[in-house]
Amino acid sequence: MAAGIWVRLMKKNRIEKDATVACARADWQDALAQACHELDIGKPFVLPRHERDWEQFSQARFLKEHFVEDVPFDRMEVEFIDPDQKRKQPGIL
Repeated sequence: MAAGIWVRLMKKNRIEKDATVACARADWQDALAQACHELDIGKPFVLPRHERDWEQFSQARFLKEHFVEDVPFDRMEVEFIDPDQKRKQPGIL
């Protein structure tokens, strides 16, 4: 699988629905729009906080208040995944 985003709709700390969309790390907002279309939800407002979290942690969390319409979940988590990226070895700096 190529790199992309994993979008999870969370309710009571459980994944209700999820979707993955292939993309480059810098193109996450376009991929988010595509994932929201697949999940049949509106795209949330992307605030400066979300952009900072994306730059620092390659993930962002959206709450109900970040959507125009009412949504049937508690939060939406977006995370960049890259299976080719090397993981850090425990205990090695």
